[in-house]
Amino acid sequence: MKVNFYATLRPLVGQKTVEVELPEGATVQQLIEEVVKRYPALRPELVDEEGRLHGHVHVFIKGRDVYYLEQDVETPITSEDKIDIFPAIGGG
Repeated sequence: MKVNFYATLRPLVGQKTVEVELPEGATVQQLIEEVVKRYPALRPELVDEEGRLHGHVHVFIKGRDVYYLEQDVETPITSEDKIDIFPAIGGG
């Protein structure tokens, strides 16, 4: 599946989009674990010490923020899903 990274996450990955192979029916949490394993510099940006997604990080599956999906990070994903990961962005 293709995963798009934005803002401050992109330089840590080295590109906008990466291809991640996961079994069908894998969850958002499993995706995050795989991404952090592949790109260790993302760990402090995406997850806390227990591996839980930071509340200020937004993962969108087909344009919907996982925090608003019924199963949250346990939402199953497929290779056809469009996945976007955004860090917190502030301004003023």
